[in-house]
Amino acid sequence: MPTYDVYAKDPGEPLWQVPATGAARFSWEYEDGRDRLLALYQKGKDKQWDGTRRIDWDIDVDPYDALGTPDEAMTLYGTPYWAKMTDRDKGELRRHFASWQFSQFLHGEQGAMICAARIVESVPDLDAKFYSATQTMDEARHAEIYGRFLHEKIGLVYPINDNLRSLLDDTLRDSRWDMPYLGMQVLIEGLALAAFGMIRDTTEKPLPKQILAYVMQDEARHVAFGRMALRDYYKQLTDAELREREDFVIEGCYLMRDRLRGVEVLENFGIPGPQAAELSERSEFLQLFRKLLFSRIVPCVKDIGLWGSRLQQAYVDMGVLELGDGDLDRLMAQDEEIAEKLDAERFEAEERERVAEVERTIEAGADG
Repeated sequence: MPTYDVYAKDPGEPLWQVPATGAARFSWEYEDGRDRLLALYQKGKDKQWDGTRRIDWDIDVDPYDALGTPDEAMTLYGTPYWAKMTDRDKGELRRHFASWQFSQFLHGEQGAMICAARIVESVPDLDAKFYSATQTMDEARHAEIYGRFLHEKIGLVYPINDNLRSLLDDTLRDSRWDMPYLGMQVLIEGLALAAFGMIRDTTEKPLPKQILAYVMQDEARHVAFGRMALRDYYKQLTDAELREREDFVIEGCYLMRDRLRGVEVLENFGIPGPQAAELSERSEFLQLFRKLLFSRIVPCVKDIGLWGSRLQQAYVDMGVLELGDGDLDRLMAQDEEIAEKLDAERFEAEERERVAEVERTIEAGADG
């Protein structure tokens, strides 16, 4: 079924065209490269996987409770709107929120694919081009997987959120080669990792858990790549150039924070936009969710050398400055371990089933 047939609202023109700026850069040095980045490139090759085979798409999903979201986590919980809802209405609300979340993941992954391809084109170093080529494939796989989940299991898609669109637009229009790194690898990927992780660690639903765990295993490498490349480059910049990047981060963080309200969902349930925004802002769960979403961005921004007074003050205003001391390496190691554990559990269960089937066959033969 075409995606346009399952959009919750009209997404507008089928193609969004962002004018490209900047130079395509060729490098004639094919042997000299940074060992750390080449090792990451090798890991990117080794860790390629097929979403059709690795994920168990035969698992049934209840579209009206796809993530097992508790009542308390719903924006309308405890409001007069919630009190008037039937169980069917609440199930439909869950369906829309799950669709909205995974739709933004889907659109973000397409943006990441385009940004990674842009990095291949514009970054001056061949080792970075090599790694970005593997990331482009990763992001294509992620978009494929999220699209399949929405089409086959939820049956509903939301258009790209305006603030996510704005950040992607700013990232892609900038002619400086490091901006796709900063906009995508640090901001969008960092927030996505935190959002993925929160759902992965709280849902008991096996299919979304698999999808998120395996995607996060890839995304952890992507953030490591952005950190590595930008940390080296930003040491060479002037104070004025660093301030320009910090201003971009500040604006991007506010945009991404404000995009996480899901107001579009509430509007689809007849709640006027201003009231929907107010209800979202009152949600204790949303406030906690927002803070956790910056757990991957703030330490990454600090690590790459963007830590001026204006940026720190912005993080104070957002209530996330203390996250700058977070251990990104530990979080990424956990992402790897969780995905590998899921694989091991699945293979063990499949092996038990094969053994049981053989035993049943032998018993049937003996009885015969």
